[in-house]
Amino acid sequence: MRLALLQQPLIWEDREANFQAFAQALAPLRGKVDVAVLPEMFTTGFTMRPAGLAEHGAEHSMRWLRAQAQALDAAVTGSVVVEAAGQYFNRLLWVTPDGAVSSYDKRHLFRMAREHEYYTAGDRGLLVEWRGFKIAPLICYDLRFPVWSRRRIGYDYDLLLYVANWPAVRRYPWQQLLRARAIENLSYVAGVNRVGADGNGVSYAGDTAIVDFLGQPIAELADSAGVVTATLDLVRQRQFRQKFPAHLDADRFRLEP
Repeated sequence: MRLALLQQPLIWEDREANFQAFAQALAPLRGKVDVAVLPEMFTTGFTMRPAGLAEHGAEHSMRWLRAQAQALDAAVTGSVVVEAAGQYFNRLLWVTPDGAVSSYDKRHLFRMAREHEYYTAGDRGLLVEWRGFKIAPLICYDLRFPVWSRRRIGYDYDLLLYVANWPAVRRYPWQQLLRARAIENLSYVAGVNRVGADGNGVSYAGDTAIVDFLGQPIAELADSAGVVTATLDLVRQRQFRQKFPAHLDADRFRLEP
């Protein structure tokens, strides 16, 4: 699996400008990757103004993502601000070259930014299968909640994927939690963050990273714009899981809505 994470500054609340910037960043990856990952709210930045910015049904973003996925011959994913049935969601869209779309609504809304006052939380995870890999995409603050991220019956993945707008002031937890999720789930973990400052003056330090199933970084990028790439080895991961089947001793639990 050839994975690319796009760490870029986001142009505040300007969908078309962000489309243009990411199209330019994606173009050199054509035919070279299987999955391209964009940050959380990649069309707006981490905004608490959904009433003026949300897309009804994510029509514009889905059209743009379909075009990018087809051009790259790769799955493309990231989250956007969406309105549906009179509610607003921080919704991740997973789009493949054939135009198929899957979605995940952020479960854990960041109350310190009052995200829970403007958006509705999701109530179910997403598991996609793509080119031999089972992938579980999640969003930012979800990273702090290991039970929601836990590999389990019915949610058995090879790659745990986080898209984020994670502030620089909390960069150490971001770095350590990515490694922790990899170790406890014996899973590849990838986390893409943004750089620069948003319209509220919040600064972001990037630290986009791809971590292997032992918690060791494969590729990472600090605080500059760029693309982090790596090739993931599914055979090696499965061999280690067979040799070290810690999941057989995991605690059983049930998630409630």
